[in-house]
Amino acid sequence: MPPPPPPHITDYMRILMGDVPWSFLLECALRLVAMYLLLLTGLRLMGKRQAGQISRTELAGLVSIAVSIGIPLLSPDRGVLAPVAIVATVVLLHRFVTRWAASRPTAEHLLQGTVTTVVVDGVMQLPIMERVVLSRERLFSQLRGDSLEHLGQVRRLYMEANGTFSLVEEDEPKPGLSIVPGWDEDFRNLQPVAAGQFACLPCGQVVEASQAPAQNCPHCGAREWQPAVEALK
Repeated sequence: MPPPPPPHITDYMRILMGDVPWSFLLECALRLVAMYLLLLTGLRLMGKRQAGQISRTELAGLVSIAVSIGIPLLSPDRGVLAPVAIVATVVLLHRFVTRWAASRPTAEHLLQGTVTTVVVDGVMQLPIMERVVLSRERLFSQLRGDSLEHLGQVRRLYMEANGTFSLVEEDEPKPGLSIVPGWDEDFRNLQPVAAGQFACLPCGQVVEASQAPAQNCPHCGAREWQPAVEALK
């Protein structure tokens, strides 16, 4: 049997349909409905949190389900029974792991991680931020989303195990490092400067001085300072 001709750029039927007949489009639609219902069923059985922020184990289950339905959806030589078995396995494994971790704090810590404190009394915890791969701009973006203007308004900022943030504001804000983007000079110029107080640019530690300190920051060792600011009234 002679080999098939090489693919050609003008072979539009091959580009559009591949090696399957037109009737396979209807089969694809039916497969999609089946896989869609299977995905909804799997997510429903894995719990309500699949509709919100998900944990590592939930993400692993979701990706496993998505991968299992991809090939059978478009490949005519693959049946739809295998994804059913995969989804059932993922759901059962997820429920087992969740119950096992719930009764063993060590296992939960291993699988889910723990809460980390990334800001304490207006000062960024740089070693912790580096360990959890959290940039300053990502942290500032989160605080700006909570309608804050500077770090002195933050008593604690926690990074939860699932990557979300929990904020505890100061009852009486103190001067701190501005979190307004540097390019927004108009807004920055509106922020009242706290007389005699300077904030460390890398970490936010505030010290009292009549002018920009010449010594290193007592918290992070850097020597970059800018005037501490207060919130707009």
